[in-house]
Amino acid sequence: MSVWDDLVGQEPVAEQLRAAVGTDGKMAHAWLFTGPPGAGRSAAARAFAAALQCTEEPRGCGHCPSCHQVLQGTHADLEVVRPAGLSYGVKETRALVLRASSAPSGGRWQIVLFEDAERATEGAANALLKAIEEPPPRTVWLLCTPSPDDLLVTIRSRCRLVTLRTPPVSAVAEVLALRDGVDPETAATVARAAQGHISRARRLAADPDARRRRAEVLAIPRRLTGVGPAVAAAEALVKAAEADAKEMTEELNETETGALRQALGESAKGRMPRGTAGALKDLEARQKSRATRVTRDSIDRALLDLASYYRDVLTLQLGAGTELVNTDLAAELRTAASQGTPEATLRRLDAIMDCRERLGANVNPLLAVEALTLALRTS
Repeated sequence: MSVWDDLVGQEPVAEQLRAAVGTDGKMAHAWLFTGPPGAGRSAAARAFAAALQCTEEPRGCGHCPSCHQVLQGTHADLEVVRPAGLSYGVKETRALVLRASSAPSGGRWQIVLFEDAERATEGAANALLKAIEEPPPRTVWLLCTPSPDDLLVTIRSRCRLVTLRTPPVSAVAEVLALRDGVDPETAATVARAAQGHISRARRLAADPDARRRRAEVLAIPRRLTGVGPAVAAAEALVKAAEADAKEMTEELNETETGALRQALGESAKGRMPRGTAGALKDLEARQKSRATRVTRDSIDRALLDLASYYRDVLTLQLGAGTELVNTDLAAELRTAASQGTPEATLRRLDAIMDCRERLGANVNPLLAVEALTLALRTS
């Protein structure tokens, strides 16, 4: 099994990266991996990093120590950056650039894999640009963003572009069945529900609570019987997203805080040395920022699930003949399609996309979702 096997439904990308590995000294020193959520941008970048560090032939064997260390995130010459909060600042970027300028300690390259690079602030992006313009000879930058337009044009122009597509539902279902042991029927169902988002499909297959929360989101259209129910539906959606974020971050927060307190010299009685309050406060601020981001990401996933409902309604109204995403709601979807018009359904889809944009602009989540549910009711 090679490192390229994790690139689900991305055969052209695997071929492009496999060819680039052999160019060595002539290879580009900055790469930009783009594609929709769930396409596997980070997985593709990590596979490429493993192949670049691989010590066997063909590169990217998947079983040598270097490949294994890169895939596990423990390779000494791989720096993985995952912005914890809503943004990544200039101070952090300058420290990252300094680390990236060092020579490889044992591997073939010094590699920086920057996930969600679009979260870099303007100052951070300018600091990153300087590093990409004049990289050390053995340093490679791998940047991941949903779209090339998410980065400064001056950064884009200096990167080799790798464009991933949404994986076919059949490819995602096959991976779940063969690698994760999910029964084929469930694999097909969650692959359709996730709309090609691989990690989302895995979570739906493994987590009953995730399936329950999705079902509650898909119940929103039939709950919009008045202003009061519409507002209540919005509140329930936001509270569910907050609970989901808390579940995802609580254990991580405790681990991080415990590790930092120990590193700063916590006594057996739980007392901290003088001068350590600032470090603990900084960690708490980062954790709050991460919780905000995770909450908004959770709401965004819910909005995409809701959009899939109206997408199915529109498909039926237009007689498109394509497969429904929510096949278990086929009867309800046909009723909704017969009671409305394609124009009204398109207005509802536009309202969902507007809500996503508002969330991206840091509008209060509850206000944004309340405005959405009221718009869905009146469209």
